[in-house]
Amino acid sequence: MTTIQGSIAKLVDNSNAMFESLGYISSNIANYNTNCYKTQRFETFMSPGGTIKGVVRTDHSAGDLKATFRELDVGIEGAGFIPVTDKNGETLYTRGGSFAINAEGYIVSNSGRLVGSGIKLPVNYERVKIDTDGTVNVLESREAAFRKIGKIPLVAFKNPEGLEIKEGNVLKETEDSGKAELLLSHSKIKQGKIEQANFDPYSFINETLKINGSILSCSRFIRIMDQMYRESTNLR
Repeated sequence: MTTIQGSIAKLVDNSNAMFESLGYISSNIANYNTNCYKTQRFETFMSPGGTIKGVVRTDHSAGDLKATFRELDVGIEGAGFIPVTDKNGETLYTRGGSFAINAEGYIVSNSGRLVGSGIKLPVNYERVKIDTDGTVNVLESREAAFRKIGKIPLVAFKNPEGLEIKEGNVLKETEDSGKAELLLSHSKIKQGKIEQANFDPYSFINETLKINGSILSCSRFIRIMDQMYRESTNLR
């Protein structure tokens, strides 16, 4: 491969990396109104060979909590994940606290997974009260007092970025993330609220402009190098 051809190949690789970065920015913008969405970045670096490589990074910082006033909506203030149990018994994790009740009376996530190991509500209850530590209480009649029926567990990971993203707004534990650690004493659960996306579109304006500039520069250089290559070939 000639020096000119090698230079063109590197410029093409660099352009592709920039386009991939733009793709993740576009995905972030598209999910701006998606509850609990976590911003993703395609961070680039220069390889020893002179081409731009990249790695996908996920920002697991908490988004703002928005009041919904739904009894079964819960937001997590700060770090933490709620374990949910799949039909096959597998434990996954989520910050999506827009819960519902299934046909059997259990509290489930928006993907139909049991919250925790299973919290069942009594038939014809009046109200549900969820404490900041995740304790779930029900009022079965106006004359009775609230009764504890379960607790929404909350866990933390040493490296949340190592979690594997799965369909249904859930995450899977991996070797990189480390084991889930149960938070025994906390006040992070906020009833009647839901977490919004942690994406700030204004922070990506300068980055988008820089990427656009890089793509345009690479395109111009590719045209120039291609023209030089054609002219050198004709000289032969």
